[in-house]
Parts: sequence; structure tokens; C-alpha cells
Amino acid sequence: MAFAADARASEEAPADEGDAGAAPGAEPAPATRAPGDGAALAVRPPELTGAVEAAYPQAAREAGLEGSVVLRLTIDAEGRVTGAEVAEPAGHGFDEAAQQAALRFRFTPARRGDRSVASRILYRHDFRLPAPTPAAAPVAGAAGAVPITGVAGAAPATGPVRAAPVAGAAGPALPAIEVSVRGASEAERLRTSAQAVQVIETVEARRQAADLGQVLARAEGVSVRRLGGLGSDARFSLNGLTDDRIRFFLDGVPLDLAGHSFGVANVPVNLVERAEIYRGVVPLRFGTDALGGAVNLVTDQDTRGAGASASYQVGSFGTYRLTLSARHAHAPSGLFARASGFVDRARNDTPIDVMAFDERGRLSPARGRRFHDGYVAAGGAAEVGVARRPWADRLLLRAFFTSHDKEVQHGLLVDMLDGRVKSPPFGEVAFGRQTGGALLRYAQPFSGRARLDALAGYSYARTTFLDVATCTYDWSGGCVERPYRGEVGDDANDQQVRQHTAFARVNLAWHPATEHVLRFGLSPSHVTRTGRNLVVAEPEKDPLTAERELWSGVAGVEYEARPLEGRLANITFAKLYLQSVRTREHLPSGRIGDVDRASHRVGAGDSLRFRFTDALYAKASYEFATRLPTPEELFGDGGLIVRNVHLEPEASHNVNLGVTLERAETGAGQLRLSASGFGRFTEDLITLRRHLGYSEYGNTLSARSVGIESTAGWTSPGNWLSVDGHVTWQDFRDGSTGVRIQNQPYLFGGVAARARWPEIAARRDALSLTWHADYVHAFFVGPEGRGAADSKAEIPSQLVHTLALTYLVERGGWTVSSTVEVQNLTDEKAFSFYGVQRPGRAAYAKLALSL
Repeated sequence: MAFAADARASEEAPADEGDAGAAPGAEPAPATRAPGDGAALAVRPPELTGAVEAAYPQAAREAGLEGSVVLRLTIDAEGRVTGAEVAEPAGHGFDEAAQQAALRFRFTPARRGDRSVASRILYRHDFRLPAPTPAAAPVAGAAGAVPITGVAGAAPATGPVRAAPVAGAAGPALPAIEVSVRGASEAERLRTSAQAVQVIETVEARRQAADLGQVLARAEGVSVRRLGGLGSDARFSLNGLTDDRIRFFLDGVPLDLAGHSFGVANVPVNLVERAEIYRGVVPLRFGTDALGGAVNLVTDQDTRGAGASASYQVGSFGTYRLTLSARHAHAPSGLFARASGFVDRARNDTPIDVMAFDERGRLSPARGRRFHDGYVAAGGAAEVGVARRPWADRLLLRAFFTSHDKEVQHGLLVDMLDGRVKSPPFGEVAFGRQTGGALLRYAQPFSGRARLDALAGYSYARTTFLDVATCTYDWSGGCVERPYRGEVGDDANDQQVRQHTAFARVNLAWHPATEHVLRFGLSPSHVTRTGRNLVVAEPEKDPLTAERELWSGVAGVEYEARPLEGRLANITFAKLYLQSVRTREHLPSGRIGDVDRASHRVGAGDSLRFRFTDALYAKASYEFATRLPTPEELFGDGGLIVRNVHLEPEASHNVNLGVTLERAETGAGQLRLSASGFGRFTEDLITLRRHLGYSEYGNTLSARSVGIESTAGWTSPGNWLSVDGHVTWQDFRDGSTGVRIQNQPYLFGGVAARARWPEIAARRDALSLTWHADYVHAFFVGPEGRGAADSKAEIPSQLVHTLALTYLVERGGWTVSSTVEVQNLTDEKAFSFYGVQRPGRAAYAKLALSL
């Protein structure tokens, strides 16, 4: 066996920052240096320090077969081989033998300047049978080794060395094999770009029991408030702006059009590689309107080799979660396929404090349980496509289907008495949604200077809401019959709403010169909605039967430049927003008539980043943003939220300013620091107006949110201990009165610490203990300026602890982890909303496997 890697070392150029045309996960082409940050730093390829002989396949030796296998080795920043993908197969067992040996190699890691970086190299294994004379070759079946050429200081493999050049003794010279040292990872590239973005990598979270809502809530500036346990409604807040003012995506596609229409908090975390949080300034490539920012969830985008993963979680309150995913690629043809699926189930029968009738018929304090709060969800997606072909860098077809069913325990408003729930619970109200669809995506560079990324898709959603009970329930689950139907309001409902959505996105990037890129984007969408309330005897009197139509579109242009050898990066952009609403609704006269409304807005902004050193940089960004009303805000949700087709778009001036010290290496370990300020100055804010039994969206005058947020972190030498913390203070007030907006936390933060003990029982295993403490300061439920402070309803301060113990084992190409986790360790009485008690102490166990 021989191996070779020629001397052409080159740093892999990162994709253009924020390039609209860059297909997710696409590997950039090699270049002599990485444009932009750190381009002048010297790059040193990895050096082999320990090789392992590959076993000659017995069947191949008996058949007299020889072969050469080229592997693509992935080497981490510690010099360990974490992946060995067959780039040029030989078959007959040679591929597997070469992979098994290579996974046990050790290297000194590649370095950029004084920093170790991950790398990827092409590596050849030659399997050769002995020559006729012993002097010409090693012992039969043994592997001769040729030293790596062109990599200074590389040690040869063990075993006898064949006296021959890199080409070997047999056949013509081997073509040069390229050693490519990667630049920054995609997460690092985004963090250090001009974009106002925070990146959360989910490597650790996928091994633990926290759901995606909890993971996102551990980021500065982010608050996720829950109405209950798994599957419950969640209010996502970013820098004070909430709900649909923040847009959510899955791999750049709107989340509800990609199969997850039940909210970002309920997306299975094990199907997400990372989360990108864009603060107030949303890149053109997403083709969306947003007031306060966007969250993009990125899944596995690798189109090389094969892989699979699975996770299973079980825990308190009848919680069970299962995820599965797999992918396979055929390198010669470029064909690849990928599939994923999940099943979630929870009873959510958590204990709560209530006021219940005692044996004498008096309301008395009691300890009850949620008994009608269950959640069941399941879904799957499949992709097929081709990659890296002359006619398509990427072409894929994705299909998906998901189903969510949720029992409703109580309404949006909960009456309280002495800090306990007084309102009667619901015992039969239920809400569900099924979503299916498909999308086609195409990405291709043209003439070396332009790149097209286009997609088109269709989504169908069916929403059901059932409220026909003839019982009044108590907290023990008992039923008292009554003569009318319905628990939520005065009328019964058996609603079905059907929504069809067609959408498209076209992004074109053009590079007129080095370090300059001009991008164009166009994103139209068309929504139709209709429905039926089965308890309404005459369909012509049912407002849900009206056919509703919504056209929306966002177009824009964006220019990016990175002068001063990449130390300065600037993105300037302009956007145009269009929306048209057509529907039939009940007019004041009592008749059903046509409603046709159209609106348009313009927006613009700029993002700037300046790098002082390799680890220290500052960012500033501004956008005059517009958010168009969503179909749910205009047409209702088919449940507790009714229609209001007369909403106006929201507008906001968004400002961000911050400085970051990222991974500064010191003798005492690695330091991470950041501090930033933000401002959101909004007009025509759309808020949910709650009434007895129903809610509707409406425009308020104006509001402003200003605040500061900061993070700090430290990792010890050897990575055995790490500590991170964050804190956010925000002031969200009515723009006309200056009164603080009610029912919003204004001070919150958290601390996380992880201790890690490697090689506890075997090589490449590790035991880790992780602790999280999440704090929310007390805040008023009602208007701040009314009444005496001691008479106001208040959500108290709360500190919730989580402790997780994880054992991780890595062997060859697979990884398995097992975790035991206790959430709300001290059984704190925690509330996100007044009267809605969150789950107390809960224990979970999770097993995760990746191949």
C-alpha cells in the first residue's frame, strides 16, 4: 500500500459573505488565499504523525487483485481524522479497509497563522501484491508506504518503504493530489461577516434533552415564553419584538411552508445543524419582509458520502421524542438522496396550583394537574437530487408532510385568585394542523462571475379547531352537563380551514471585481384560503366559506464590498414590498361583499463590519424595515383568532451597534466577549387584541424598544472546563405615551458551565457535566402607569436550573451519546404568562447516534 499527497497546498476560499447564490453546504473552490479576513496569514497543511497499516482484503488477495483508493479525509483542529470519504473507489473490499485504517491516523493539525484549523485532504491508498522477487517488494500482502511529498516534516507511514517516487513502482505518475485547508466554517464566516447575525451550533444541544425553544432562549436578546410543555404555543421575542415580526426559515424556506407550521420551538432540535439569528436587518437572499429580524434553521446539507443519525428521548409528563435521518450520495453520477422524520408525544400532565371547589362547594387552594394538554406530532421529508454537475451545481426536489394535534387546557386569558388559577379548564377543546408540499431548487454558477439560486414550491395546510363540548369541567376532570355547546366562548365551533400557498424565489449574484458582489432578488407568493364551520347550518352565513386571496412580493438589490484586504466589509441594500388582499366578508349592511385592498412599501439599509485584529471586530447596521400582515393576521387561524383584513403593514427603523472579541487565545485559556446595543422604532405595530372567547389582530400607533446585551465566555486550556454567560436589558414602550408595554420581560439572562473529562473508559470517549441557569426578572402584567405598584398583577422573578450528564463515545465513523438531564432542578414555580404555570422538575434520558 502506498499513499501520496502532492505539494499543492492551498487555503479554501470561504463563500462570499451573505452570497445569495451560494447553495447551502456547497464547498467553495480552492484559491491561493481566502479573500477578506486573515488572507495574509500563512497556511500550513496538516502533517502525518502516525499511520496505521490497512489490512489487505483476503478475498482480493486470493483472487490476485490490486487496487488504489483515494480518500477525502476530514481532520479536525486537534489533528484527529473525523471522516474518511471514498472519493475514488476500488471495490473488492479495498475501500472499507482503507477507510478503517485512515480513521486511526493522527496528524498535527493544519494551521493558519498561529491558529489550528480544520482541514480536508485527498489521500491515496495503493494495495499491491508482492513482486516475483523478494528484493523488489515487501512481504506478501504487506503494505509498502511512500512518504508524503511536499508537506514539510511529514513522517512516513510505518512498515517497509518502497524505494520509488510518489507515483509508485507500477504505472504512470499519480496526478497531483490537492491538500485544501479550509478557511472559516460557515458558522464562523457568518459571525464575522457584516451581517447582524448570531449563530448557534447545535452539536451539544442534539445530545441533550432541551427542545429548540429552550436552546434559542439561551442566546442573548432572545426570549421564548411558553404556555405549557412540549407542543404548546410559544412566543418568540428578539430584542423586544415578538411573534410574526420575526420570520422563521428552514434552509432558507419559510418555516410554515417547509413542513413545520406549529412554531419554531417545536421543531426537533436533532434535525437542525445550526440556527442563524438575524437581528433587525434581514439579508436580501431570504426574500422576506420582517420587522425585527429572522431565524434560519439549517439542516444537514452534505451531498457527499453516506451518513445516518437517530435519537430517542423519554421523560417526565409522558414525553417521548424520536428523530431519524439518513443520506447517501453516488459520487460518479452526483446523485444524492436524503430523508428525515420525527415523532413527538407528550401528555403534559404537569402539576399546577389551582382554586377548586371543596366538599362544601367553596373555592379553596388545591394542587391539580393538567389533564387535557396532550400533544402528538409526526412528520417526514425526503430529498433527491444531483450536485456538482456541469449543468447544475445543485438540483434537488424535496417533499414533506407533517401533522400536529394539540389539546387545549385553557383559554388565552386565565383568571387568578391568590396566585392560583381560578378559571375552569377546558376538557374537550382541540386544535390540529396537517401540512404537506414540495419544492424544487436549482443553483448554478455562470461564466465564473455570476451565480443563480432559484426555488419554487407549493404547500397545503389544513387546520382544524373543535369546541363542541356540553360539559363544564373542573380541575379533577369532572364534567357538569349544561344545555349549550362550547367551552371557549358563547358559540360552538367545528372549524376546518384549508390554505394553498405557491411561492418562488430567484436570487442572482454577480461579481464585477474581486471583493465586490452585486445581488438581485425576487420573491413572490400567492395564498388562497377557505373553510367551513360545520356547526353553522347555512353555509352562506358562515364567514369561513369566503374565498380569500393574498398576493405578496419582495424585490431588492444588494451591493457588498470588502476593501482593505477584507478588514472592512459593507453591505448596502434596498427593497420593495407589495401586497394585495382579495376576499369576501360580511359588510356592515349584513350582506357579503367583495373586499380588495393593495399596499406597497419601500425599505433600505446598510451593514458594516470592521476588523481590528484577527479576533476583534465591530459591527454597525441599520434597516428601514417593513412587515406585511400574514394570512393568519388577516384571515384568522381558524380557531381562537378571528379575521381582520384591514390591517396596515408595520414599519420600523432598526439600529444595531456592537463589538466582539471572538476566541482570543491567552495563556489562561480562550476568551470570548461581546457587547452591543439596539434600537427598534416601530409604527403601525400589529398586536393581538384579546377579548372574551376570541382574539383579533389590530394596528396600534407606535412603539420603541431600546436595549443592551452582552456575553462573556472562557474555555480552559485543554477544553476541560468552559463557562458562558449572557444578559439582556430592554425597554419596550408605547411611542405616544412613553408607558412601558405591558406583559413583557425587560431583564433576563443566563449562565452555562460545562466540565469535560476525556478518555474516561477508552480512547476518544468523554464524560461531560453541563449546568444551565436561566433568570427572568419580575415584570408587571398590566399597564405600568395605572394603579399602585403593590396592587398590580406581577410575574415574579424566577431562576431555573438544568443539569445534564452526557457520556460520548466516538469510534471510527460513528458517534453515540447518552444523556440524563433534570430540568427545573429546584422545582421552581415558573411562569411565562400570568396564571400559566410552566412545568416543574422533570427528568429525561436521551440516546443519540450518528454514523
